[in-house]
Amino acid sequence: MAVELEVGRAVTVRVPGSSANLGPGFDTMGLALDIHDTVEVEVIDSGLEIEIHGEGAADLPRDASHLVVKAINAGLNAADVTAPGLRVTCTNTIPQSRGLGSSAAAAAAGVLAANGLADSPLSEEQLVQLASAFEGHPDNAGASVLGGGVVSWTEIPVDGVSQPVYRAVRIPVDERIRATVLVPSFHASTQAVRRVLPSHVTHTDARFNVSRTAVLSVALQAHPELLWEGTRDRLHQPYRADVLPVTAEWVNRLRNRGWAAYLSGAGPTCAVLSTEPVDPALLDAAREEGLSVYELSVAGGPTVTPSRA
Repeated sequence: MAVELEVGRAVTVRVPGSSANLGPGFDTMGLALDIHDTVEVEVIDSGLEIEIHGEGAADLPRDASHLVVKAINAGLNAADVTAPGLRVTCTNTIPQSRGLGSSAAAAAAGVLAANGLADSPLSEEQLVQLASAFEGHPDNAGASVLGGGVVSWTEIPVDGVSQPVYRAVRIPVDERIRATVLVPSFHASTQAVRRVLPSHVTHTDARFNVSRTAVLSVALQAHPELLWEGTRDRLHQPYRADVLPVTAEWVNRLRNRGWAAYLSGAGPTCAVLSTEPVDPALLDAAREEGLSVYELSVAGGPTVTPSRA
């Protein structure tokens, strides 16, 4: 029988955003970035109270359909505990629907909060599984749960009935590597951007991406001089260029000047991995064209701080 949490138990979770794919590592590679959302959860007598500050405050729901709340409930269920009521306060700095892992961070924050309220019975593998299930792939969620760089994959059950198993492992990232992200003012729907991808690709393009993903894993860990070559892609970015023309233009503009630029997740953010600051003239030009610029370090894992209200 599930144990009911006592009123007044509380937890604060600070979770990093992320960049996924990193060029060739489609649905496989992820990198936690030093831009965070904070979620505070308190057990109350009854009901559901939600406050939202910062990014998404004007648009996100304030009921049980909120992704953080759904993830909290999934985490509580997995930990075999219940709560009579919840007060949830979200303070968001990760841009919403821009390719910086806002939804994965929300899912990760929710399951981490639930785990913290329940005295942390869930393993990292379970946390990755729970957070990834909301996304359908573990690259962003794995980065938000584990921090640093991640390699992820999905195991599809052969019985066709069981749920997919989402896996992610952390890899070390050379401490010199930083991420510069150029964020357009418009949103991008992951589902809509995925619809432009072909159902089949050539063996030549598949081989190209396998090799560049291998190069990327080495570049991230110890050879950042290979980042430009390691972020080349033929599987998804060329097909998305027509629906994300601003992003494609900036990826090409930066790459033509030697910067390891790529489409972050499903976009529309353009990201650059480098060991040196990106040319200020290029960043000024991006700002003049209405893009927001963030210069970020690679983030460690989330923090979970239990307390009593």
